Amino acid sequence: MPHFTCRNFFHSTELFQIIEKTPGQRPYMLIAEDGRGRVVAHMLASIRRRGSLFPPYFFTQGRIYGEGEYTDETAKEAIFSEFLDRITRLFKRKLCLFIEFSNISQKMFGYRQFRDNHYFPVHWQEIHNSLHSLPPVERLPEKTRRRIEKATKCGLETREIANEEELKAFYKLLNGFYRMRMRRIIPKIEQFKELYKSHNARIFITLYKNKLVGGCACAYSEGDAYLWYLASKRKSHPTLHSDTMTVWKAICHAYEHRYAHIRFLDVGLPFKGNPFRDFILSFGGKPVAKYRWFRISIPWLNKLLSWWYAE
Repeated sequence: MPHFTCRNFFHSTELFQIIEKTPGQRPYMLIAEDGRGRVVAHMLASIRRRGSLFPPYFFTQGRIYGEGEYTDETAKEAIFSEFLDRITRLFKRKLCLFIEFSNISQKMFGYRQFRDNHYFPVHWQEIHNSLHSLPPVERLPEKTRRRIEKATKCGLETREIANEEELKAFYKLLNGFYRMRMRRIIPKIEQFKELYKSHNARIFITLYKNKLVGGCACAYSEGDAYLWYLASKRKSHPTLHSDTMTVWKAICHAYEHRYAHIRFLDVGLPFKGNPFRDFILSFGGKPVAKYRWFRISIPWLNKLLSWWYAE
C-alpha cells in the first residue's frame, strides 16, 4: 500500500491494520491517484463474517463507514462513483449477502450513484452533541442532571480501562449486552485490544462497588468524537443508571480534550417509540435525519426491499 495522509480514522491505514488483525474480518483499501502518482482519495471497506439463528446461518457482509477521504472536493462525487462501482463488484465476487454504507456526511451525497448501483436507502437517525459553544452540563435537561447526581452519590465511577483484564471484562459485558440483538455485530476481542493501544480510541468502564456495570468504546477523528459501542447492566441495576454515567463520561472527556462534537454512530431507525434514541437525546444532542444505504445480493429480494423502502 502506498503512503498517504489519513485524517479520517474510519478510512485510515491504522484502522485497516486493526481490522486485518481481527478474526472474521478482511479489510480493503480503495485508492485513487492523480497523473503524478499522488493519492487523492481513499476508502476503507471491510468484509465481516456473521452468524444467524435463521437461514443462511453463516454469511458475509460488506461494511463501509462514510464515503471515504478526498483531497480535492471538486472531484469527490466522480471518484466516489468509481469507488462505489469497484467495491460493489468486489463484494459481489466475494459472495457478500448484503452491503451497508452508513454515516454518509450529507443525506443526499451520492444519491444518484447509489441508485445506479442498485442500492436502496433506509431512513436512519443520527445524533450529535455540540461541544464547542457551551459546556455540555449547560445542555443537560434537569432530569438527566438529577440522574447523574444520584448515580455519583451512589458511588458509580467511570474511567478509562487500566489493563487487559478490564478490557476482557468489558468485552464480556459487551457480548452479553448484544447477544439477543439481531442486527448488531460485535467484532472479536482482538479489535478492542488494538483500539485500547490506539491514540485514536478510548475505552471507558463504569464501576459500582468495584464491579463492572457499564462501558463504551469511542473513536476520535477529524476533530470529533464518536461513541461506537455502548453496553450496561441496566436490567440487573436499573436504579443506578450506569448507561447514563458511561455516556456522560464520554461526553465530558470529548469536551475536556476540545473535540467539536460527539457523534453517536448507531441510534437506529427513526421510529416514534425508540427508547435508545430518546435516551441519547436526553444529553442535549441534536437529531439529524440521514440515509443508510443497502444492497442485497439476491436480486428479487433487493428489488422487493427497494420497493418497500421507496419514498
